[in-house]
Amino acid sequence: MNQKMSANRLSREKKYQMSIKNEPYMLVFGVSVYDIIGFTYQNYRAQDSNPGNVRVSFGGVCRNIAENMARLHVNTKFISIIGNDEKGKSILKAAEDIHLDMKDSLIVEGESTPTYMAILNEQGEMESAIVDMKITDSVTEEFIDSKADIIKNAEYMILDTDNPKILEYLLTTYKDETRFILDPVSASKVARIKHLVPYFHTIKPNRLEAEVLCGFELKSTEDVRRAGAYFRSLGIQNVFISLDSDGIYYNNGECEGIIKANKVSVVNVTGAGDSCVAGLAYGFMNDLSIIDTVKYAIAMSAITISHAETIHPTMGQSIVEQYLQRMEWTAVEF
Repeated sequence: MNQKMSANRLSREKKYQMSIKNEPYMLVFGVSVYDIIGFTYQNYRAQDSNPGNVRVSFGGVCRNIAENMARLHVNTKFISIIGNDEKGKSILKAAEDIHLDMKDSLIVEGESTPTYMAILNEQGEMESAIVDMKITDSVTEEFIDSKADIIKNAEYMILDTDNPKILEYLLTTYKDETRFILDPVSASKVARIKHLVPYFHTIKPNRLEAEVLCGFELKSTEDVRRAGAYFRSLGIQNVFISLDSDGIYYNNGECEGIIKANKVSVVNVTGAGDSCVAGLAYGFMNDLSIIDTVKYAIAMSAITISHAETIHPTMGQSIVEQYLQRMEWTAVEF
């Protein structure tokens, strides 16, 4: 019986290794977060029990990017770190339900899955929060190297700036093995990895993050173009700078411009950047032009901010196509 089970397991592993080599995929590496958010109905009172409602959801920038891509049917592998607890198991189950491959994640026995717990008052403003991210210290260079084949065979690998030490190891060790995409996450975090930016194939900072990376303010279109030229001079192939309501600047050395969507309704901007990166990844994996790639990314952001949830519950190719057909654009090419 054990021999049969072992043979079956080896057969599955062999098939899995073949799929890695034969089917193009996007690889995402980052934290998964179990979010617990409490909303008070009225008159928040400290040091007291407040009537309200509590919502549980799954977050983490890279996890959100990976989920958005999976919902677009992009072949996506997501390497994360979770505890062997109920929170972690629920994250894995949700990934399985949308065909997001998390089988190579690090699962740590006896540790808590990354958790964010916050209390919001009746105006939606945060009163207090607790962040439990201790488990992320368990990611080691040895763990990264155990995933070497998966990294080397990825078409692209999406990273954020949460763990500068591991980020540097990934970039310097596998710089010639795959193409890296950076989502900076925040201006404060990206400041810690400025020296690593030349290792990236593609970057998608917002205006503030770009200012930190290039060292000057982006107050005008000329400033934005100057930043684009600077990033290109570092060897970065694709530069995308999010200008919020002013659109997205793009520069790949052949095409340069700014594309903006008009008349976009906003309910909640949380998650817009995550879906934007997923849209760029979709464009790369489907060989779209840089202009069509930007439009796809903007459409995904527009869908995301039209809903209260961080990830639109019906996100997928059909809704993106519907948005693309009816969206109005302002485009400038340089």
